[in-house]
Amino acid sequence: MLILGLNGSPQKQGNTVNLLNAALEGAASLGGNTRLLHVSDALKGLVTPFCNNCSPVCEGICAKGNNLGEVFDLLRKADGLIIGSPVYFGTVSAQLKGFWDKSRVLRKEKALLNVIGGAVTVGASRFGGQETTLKAIHDMMLVQGMTIVGDGYLADDAGHQGACGQKPSADDVFGIQRAAIMGRRVAQLAKATMELRRV
Repeated sequence: MLILGLNGSPQKQGNTVNLLNAALEGAASLGGNTRLLHVSDALKGLVTPFCNNCSPVCEGICAKGNNLGEVFDLLRKADGLIIGSPVYFGTVSAQLKGFWDKSRVLRKEKALLNVIGGAVTVGASRFGGQETTLKAIHDMMLVQGMTIVGDGYLADDAGHQGACGQKPSADDVFGIQRAAIMGRRVAQLAKATMELRRV
């Protein structure tokens, strides 16, 4: 069972990564093999770091023989995916949006269909656009056919949309706790639905 964390922040260490690491630790506690990926690494070296619809039916040309292609190959193997983003003007980072737009080839392949998805986000204030950012991530996942879960777990509570943190997230004990709970939920559902992704 492979559970991936996708860091949509341009920073490889810091607020978003703190929540993603907590979520991945939660997933690992239920037996998930985990790995943290950085969108900034995937986009590095691309001439155009966003989708320009170079072909009406995506052939994945932009993801051949580069970092983006390597990350897409990992996503093709994922049973669970936890996406994190800082709040930028009430929504996801440009880096995450650019990366996800380029994932059209994965949609064509149905590569993420039935993959379990969860989301984490961090804002500068307690009510700084975290829920709208979670909603944007959920919408991105739904278009890939993913199955979305929030931060609820039977041993804890029913949860909400996902894990929201406040900057600095390392000091946000509640946000870290909710991320770990969501990570466990992603792993639990990923394990229970393995057959749906092995067609």
